[in-house]
Amino acid sequence: MTIRPFPMLAAALGLALALQAAPLRAAEDFSPAERALFIDNQLASLQPPTLLRYSYRRLGSLEAAFDDTVDITLRRGPEGQCCSASADFLHGERQLKLPDIESAQGNPAILYFLERDIREMQRLTKGQPNYFRKRIRMAVYQGATLRAVQVAWQGQPVDGQEITITPYVDDPLRARFEQLAGKQYVFTLSSAVPGGVHSIRTRVAAAAAGAPPLLVEEMQLQSMAVAPPPAKAATAKPPARTAAAVPKRQP
Repeated sequence: MTIRPFPMLAAALGLALALQAAPLRAAEDFSPAERALFIDNQLASLQPPTLLRYSYRRLGSLEAAFDDTVDITLRRGPEGQCCSASADFLHGERQLKLPDIESAQGNPAILYFLERDIREMQRLTKGQPNYFRKRIRMAVYQGATLRAVQVAWQGQPVDGQEITITPYVDDPLRARFEQLAGKQYVFTLSSAVPGGVHSIRTRVAAAAAGAPPLLVEEMQLQSMAVAPPPAKAATAKPPARTAAAVPKRQP
């Protein structure tokens, strides 16, 4: 499945429904957080075919912990442009099937992470995905906190930017999912790392002070490599000729 992007990469997934449902705004009206997360060309310095590998970790007292990986594969688009993106997002029973993105500019790792998060919120609370998308969109637009940070990449400190949102803290419906209402999202970006996304992290603190967190999920860039060639589709072989099918020579 291939989807052409809205002016923001966010149109690639369901999060775009909330963005497109908002009144049309002039380009200059996008918030700094929206620009950094969904508009900036984070892939400009990459030369496809490229594979970005992220570690994925889940821990906390709510459910069983696990460690896994996320692979973002970037290739030339149908017109030779960068980039056509696809993902192997987790594995086994946790694997998330996600659409390819044609002509991506922003790193699709952000939207893929958020799409999984929204589905998890639906699973844990029985709430509606579009409601969670709307709350995230509103928080990025008008409730984000931005600050300069330094992060480690390949053993060296590099400059970055941290964007933090808490979409549900002031939610009028938070009583319906009170246990997760304090969920915090932290996006750490840096132009010094391939694909511009160093890490994304969500955290839900425990109700009791000093107790381990209820839930933490973190995706962090580990490596960049040349992407392997795409797998070739299997071609059907013609049926083998049996002895009965071979015509006999006439004497």
